[in-house]
Amino acid sequence: MMVFARPKLSDLLRLIVVGCALASLAVLSPRSIAVAAPANQSDIQPASADQPTEYRIGPLDKLDITVFQLKDLTLTGVQVDANGQVLLPLIGLVEAKGKTARELSAEIAKRLDQDYTQDSQVSVVVAESASQKVTVGGAVVEAGVFELHGHATLLQAIAMAKGVSKTANLKDVTVFRTSDGGQRQLLKFDANAIEKGRQPDPEVEGNDVVIVAESSGKNLFQNAASVAPFLYLVTLFH
Repeated sequence: MMVFARPKLSDLLRLIVVGCALASLAVLSPRSIAVAAPANQSDIQPASADQPTEYRIGPLDKLDITVFQLKDLTLTGVQVDANGQVLLPLIGLVEAKGKTARELSAEIAKRLDQDYTQDSQVSVVVAESASQKVTVGGAVVEAGVFELHGHATLLQAIAMAKGVSKTANLKDVTVFRTSDGGQRQLLKFDANAIEKGRQPDPEVEGNDVVIVAESSGKNLFQNAASVAPFLYLVTLFH
């Protein structure tokens, strides 16, 4: 007749320690999102192919304004004032706040055509953005408020926070956005699919709040890993 020895408590605790350590190593490898700055605007994929998001000018932004064939009206580094207006030769103050570069170009051309020229061709470029910021929090390495210089995508915003933490759930990223009318929007994204190129990388807007969710499973393993050394010490006394 075979008799099986009853396992000691210390042996069981050692098995628990080893199991926790192996499981935690499998899931707690550091994650980061490294995103190179796009060479130009065409390299950025909008959130929707049908309704691309365009940057909207804000107070203290600097603009490069070109009026073709009228060099005297071509200006570099024109700053939008605190009220959101820009002062231009001939036509005076023009409301720039809340407009896209395309919309402001059309407004300036319209004002010029009224009294001075015909079929004006105007180009507006946002040279420097000073008013737009994005907040990134949740399971990221360094949460904070970051300035947007021109266009930026969701992955770029996460990269500003030095990537995601070990416990991040990349499939659950939420963007909170307030529209011009004050309506609060909640947008859900799968950053894992975006990172792999299966979904477009949406643009973020000024005053967006980006939250990367925590993974409950990874938190469980991380907690187990944190108590593993304590369990090992317990075995030494049994």
